[in-house]
Formats: sequence, structure tokens, C-alpha cells
Amino acid sequence: MTTIIRTPGLGRLAAVETRLFLREPLAVFFAIGLPAALLLILGSAIPGFRDPVPELGGLRVVDAQLPGMMVLLSVGTLALSTLPTALVVYRERGVLRRMSTTPVRPAALLAVQLAINAAVAVTATALTLALGHLVLDVPFPRAFLWFTVVVVLGAVAMFAIGLLLAAVSPNSRVVQGVGAAALFPLLFFAGMWLPRELMPDPLRRFSDFTPTGAFGQGLVDTLGGHAPSALHLGVMAGWALVAAAFAVRSFRWQ
Repeated sequence: MTTIIRTPGLGRLAAVETRLFLREPLAVFFAIGLPAALLLILGSAIPGFRDPVPELGGLRVVDAQLPGMMVLLSVGTLALSTLPTALVVYRERGVLRRMSTTPVRPAALLAVQLAINAAVAVTATALTLALGHLVLDVPFPRAFLWFTVVVVLGAVAMFAIGLLLAAVSPNSRVVQGVGAAALFPLLFFAGMWLPRELMPDPLRRFSDFTPTGAFGQGLVDTLGGHAPSALHLGVMAGWALVAAAFAVRSFRWQ
């Protein structure tokens, strides 16, 4: 870590990578604009989302369920699409190999990519919560410290999975296809289309052990003012450790 921090040109590399990210309007839209827009559209257009739900402790869907899913959508898009695709494209084009002969090591690029995607995830989360509060009167997370813990731990788990995907994918076409194919079922287990409260017990129990199921339920719990369960925190930590370990062992710079 100290070596990365002291790498010559790291600030310039971060500035260049940030500009490259911002030059991709679709990436910016899907990571930042789409979750906030979906929250406002669905929260405004579907009356049932603004009615109290007993299973949510009397909260509305737009208060707890919907914002949590939008935060997860943003993190999932960045972790399973944006980050791994960028790394695999750089490896395909020989950028990582050429960087290994310069003072700016490939590990520095990896650190910068992670930092940029983490910053975008934080921006998307803040924008979603702020617009939900201003437009739909959605309260801010009632258990804010626990909400922060869940977002950080869930994001670490998802980005670790994204790094593993980048490590084992042979080319950019594969990583894009596999990332998209993995994202949709993972969002389902989180409760994006069918709330976890309505899932059959075996399916809900299975989703508890998926990274997005644990992440999504943790978000819903903390948005509603409750601490996340130890099980869900442990599941996210487990996915983060295992995926990161395999990613480190499998990652190829060229």
C-alpha cells in the first residue's frame, strides 16, 4: 500500500482515469443517473409504493425497499460491468504490460480504478438519498452508522467479485457478457423484482447466503432504522474475503 501511495505520477494517473470515465456518458448514466431516476419514477408512478407496508414496520416501499434496491443497482453495475470491463480491456491492449516497465506499476492503476468506482458509488448513493428525500419525502437512513457499514461491506464484496471476474475472463466480450448475466439473478435474490418478504421460505433462505441478498436486506434493515443481522454481515464479509483471495491468485497482468 505504501508503495502504491508513493508511486510517481499517481495523481496524474488518477486524473486521467477520471476523465476517461467521465467521457463515457452511458457509464455515468447507468451508475449514477439511472438509480436515482428509477427511484423517482417508480416512487411517483406506482401509488402502492407510497402506502405503509406492515412487513416493513409500517414504512412505505419508497422509504426502505426502493432506495436500497437503487443503491444496490448502482454498486452492482459498477462492480460487475464497469470495473472488470475496464481492467480486461487494458490487459487486452497491453496497457498493463507496458506499465510494468514504468515507475507507475499496474497495481497503481488497479488502486485508482477501485478508488474511482468507489467514489462513483458514494456519489450515486448520496444523490439517490437526497433526491428521494427532496422529491418523495423519503427519510434519510434511520440507522445511519449501520447503513454506512452495510454499504461499505457490501461494496467491498461486490467489487471483489468484479475483480475475480476480471481475473478469469479471457477478453472484454466475455467479461461483459458474464457480468450482465450475473447481475440480473443477483438483483433478483436481493429483492429487486420480488421483495424478499414475498419469496417462499426456501428461496429467501438461499438468498440470505448470496452477496446481493445479504447486501439488499442489510440496506432495507438500516433504512428502516434497524441493525443488520449478524448473518448478513458475515455473508458479505465471507464473499469479500473469498472472492478477493481467488482474484489475487488468478489475476493476470498480461
